[in-house]
Amino acid sequence: MATVTPYLCAKDTAAALKFYAAAFGAVETSRWTDPATGTVGHAEFTVQGARVMIADEWPDGGVYAPSPGRSSVSLVLEVDDVDGLFERAVAAGATVDRPVTDSPHGRGGWLYDPFGHRWHLSTPEPPIGKDELQRAVGDDYVIS
Repeated sequence: MATVTPYLCAKDTAAALKFYAAAFGAVETSRWTDPATGTVGHAEFTVQGARVMIADEWPDGGVYAPSPGRSSVSLVLEVDDVDGLFERAVAAGATVDRPVTDSPHGRGGWLYDPFGHRWHLSTPEPPIGKDELQRAVGDDYVIS
């Protein structure tokens, strides 16, 4: 089975790593720092076993951090205790985009970290069939 590992970019990766540790309990596993500039060229961390990579902006390589509150990508982080982790992230400085609620797919909420990345924290429910899902969403969507 293939995997996808997000590779984030931040204007201040060192601060981002501190935030992820405080907000998500992230464990830093690797960091490459340029001794002349202090720039983090590459770092890795895990959140409950999920691997994430991150680096400082690199304009010469076309790598930029997202604008705060505007990201075309969302990171979906499935955890055992979405309510607890969501509250922890907000207390650490995340901004609520959508509060934690129940849905046919489980319980989850959306937030932005202080570095412009959008996260969907969720505790999924066991998969349900298409017919049951269609009943749950009503006429809002057509499930195929």
